[in-house]
Amino acid sequence: MRQPSINTLAILLCCLAASPAYSDNQIYQWLVNGKTFFSDKSHPNARVIILPEKKATYRVKRVIDGDTLLLDDGTKVRLLGINTPEIQHGQQTDEAGGRLAKQWLTTQLTGQAVRLETDNEKLDRYGRTLAHVFTSSNDHINVQLVQQGLAVVSLYPPNVNYAAALIAAQTIAETKHIGLWNDPAYAVKSIKQLNLANQKGWQRLTGIVQRVRQTRQYYYLEFSGDFSVRIHRLNVALFPDLKTYIGHTVEVRGLLNQQQNALSMLIRHPDAIRL
Repeated sequence: MRQPSINTLAILLCCLAASPAYSDNQIYQWLVNGKTFFSDKSHPNARVIILPEKKATYRVKRVIDGDTLLLDDGTKVRLLGINTPEIQHGQQTDEAGGRLAKQWLTTQLTGQAVRLETDNEKLDRYGRTLAHVFTSSNDHINVQLVQQGLAVVSLYPPNVNYAAALIAAQTIAETKHIGLWNDPAYAVKSIKQLNLANQKGWQRLTGIVQRVRQTRQYYYLEFSGDFSVRIHRLNVALFPDLKTYIGHTVEVRGLLNQQQNALSMLIRHPDAIRL
């Protein structure tokens, strides 16, 4: 479920020039260590790119993977609020369920007219439009992927439009063991079961929270076994008092990162922590 890399600056600028959903009709481009970044928010030393006026509907030219589309005008769209398993590209191997998600989305949308609804952030760091996608019959594709058990909810505040609908859809899929929720690859496992062979991809992990600590940027829920969950200070107000987790067995959901000799999971929304 890793975000794909940028191919070339020329391709991105072409896509951005046709990008559909910006209230102020402009975006910002800047470089960090030779890498190009884009945002609809102002940034120091950024170059402003003026975009054409948006239009109401688009046609889907191609489905890139289970949560990414290419529109007929060149706009690349990343579906908001969800994540689907990766499909093979570069050194990335197929993850369980990734091909099924792409196949379903391809069948539903290729050549079809869609409209987009954006949220607080209009672009991701790769210049893709972040959106909820609706068909001409008003089917909410983001929610349907979750209902089918082809995607998991992945909320990134401040982009929380339709959060309740996405969470409700996931609750039903999980309760009925549909799709990913019936796949052994995504079964919940103890933090003690983590090893080099099973650290990749989206994880469901359980363990007992031992303590809470904080740094200038993050709060950490520390578990036994050199594992922690980190929550950015900007998002911590969304959560209950973090001390209420201490001493309890909780399930956390997300992607793992290795920091020095320990594993960590970045969580942005309380839906990803289950008591």
